[in-house]
Amino acid sequence: MSAARNFDPIRLEVLRNALEATAQEMGVVLQFTSFSPNIKERMDASCAIFDAQGQLVAQAEHVPVHLGSMLRAVRPVLDRMTQLEEGDVAIVNDPFVAGAHLPDILLIAPVYIGGRCIAYVANRAHHSDVGGMEPGSMPGRSTEIFQEGIIIPPLRLYRQGVEQEDILALILANVRTPDERRGDINAQLASLRIGIRRLEELAERFGAEVLEDGLAEVLDYTERRMRKRLAELPVGSWTTEDCLDDDGSSEEPVVIKLRVDVSPEELVFDFEGSSPQRKGNVNAVAPMTYSSIFYAIKILTDATMPPNAGVLRPVRVKIPKGSFLDAQHPAAVCSGNTETTQRVADTVLRAFAQIAPHRIAAASQGTMNLIGVGGRDPRSGKPYTYIETIGGGQGGRPYGPGMSAVHANMSNTLNTPIEALEITYPLRVERYELRDGSSGAGKNPGGEGVVRAIRVVGHDARVSLQSDRRRFAPYGLHGGESGAKGLNWMLDAEGTRRELPSKGSITLKHDEVVVVETPGGGGWGKAQA
Repeated sequence: MSAARNFDPIRLEVLRNALEATAQEMGVVLQFTSFSPNIKERMDASCAIFDAQGQLVAQAEHVPVHLGSMLRAVRPVLDRMTQLEEGDVAIVNDPFVAGAHLPDILLIAPVYIGGRCIAYVANRAHHSDVGGMEPGSMPGRSTEIFQEGIIIPPLRLYRQGVEQEDILALILANVRTPDERRGDINAQLASLRIGIRRLEELAERFGAEVLEDGLAEVLDYTERRMRKRLAELPVGSWTTEDCLDDDGSSEEPVVIKLRVDVSPEELVFDFEGSSPQRKGNVNAVAPMTYSSIFYAIKILTDATMPPNAGVLRPVRVKIPKGSFLDAQHPAAVCSGNTETTQRVADTVLRAFAQIAPHRIAAASQGTMNLIGVGGRDPRSGKPYTYIETIGGGQGGRPYGPGMSAVHANMSNTLNTPIEALEITYPLRVERYELRDGSSGAGKNPGGEGVVRAIRVVGHDARVSLQSDRRRFAPYGLHGGESGAKGLNWMLDAEGTRRELPSKGSITLKHDEVVVVETPGGGGWGKAQA
């Protein structure tokens, strides 16, 4: 623990909530000033506040995979740059530094009070295209990072308040939709500015030194709560495993093996025996793996605990060198962020179900069902890129059934409304409905998946799919049955159905339809006769 001065509990609670409210307001600004439906409608973006050492102090309830990976990403970015000055803004998307896939562009700005940097504000937004081999920058079968888009190392987009036009021009020259990208980056900048302003107001209210000490005390407070919960858990070791269907380049399953060791002082996650780095793009950089663990720990311990770096102080993670859970350059990693994080969360929660059987839900759909569509809009003649993850069934819970048609675990986004999709893109939504019969039976059944069918109108388009749980179903717990596996298929112009793999890219011609049927959640407890 740090040596922060003792804080009055009421003042600490006021400060903690003010910081979380600031992160939430940053998200509102980002959402409502963005250009792309992926951010404006779905809020595929996240905002957070860090202390002067780059430790996560406060975040909004945005996307778990973003926030958990930022936990381990901001400090490495700062380490690769000279001191950020007042008015500077860093930009980065390199997965091997920033801890996410290339479409997730991370912006960081320092907060200076009285000539000293006392904190950082940051946001990460999933951009609908950053170049690469397929529209949407989420190819189904990439085999190296260079195929997935432009790689932005840690750079200064702003220097002392002045935009570096050459940096922005270089980025925009390498994407298919530069006007939309510029608009979304500007939205991120607006979000940072409101975060800086609110922290300046807190410093004026409490004093800069008190604010700095308060940031440290928030982390200490969370650590104390985490250690208290850890001491309540049974001591021992538990093992489990799960797997991804494939890596997109072969049909060989990708295995996650896990041992969890619990003691009053420490929680250890050991992934020894997991599959080595793969040719396909399910590889995850280490911060992605940490994000899933961070999420699952809060479910096991205390969901009301402040979500910050204090949670992980009593936690140790052991990932074997060469594993696909700690991918090394130049591995393809785009679906590591969407699919592997979901499976790591499933695996950790499956282990936790042995530790606290009446606290953990059955498996949710376990995939983000990402679809990317792109081509040239016949209405304007300009390129477009549509990207979306599709909800499914939540696992049955100890206290009730799982919800249907939701984004569960590592994704906390909304959907793109049909009206917004059809106005923005030359696409038509033919079906969007619950997938009847997809839930896992049980005392508390899982939720239903969905069926989403999209028709290409007036042009040919490239379609990329990244999905999972097409071979291995979402598990039930304590006698509950598995949820239904997902399906991907298409209808050609003659109405002939053709099955599609879980991961891949195809060309759809005018009037052809792609259909994604998402998995249901597993059931919890044995169904009563």
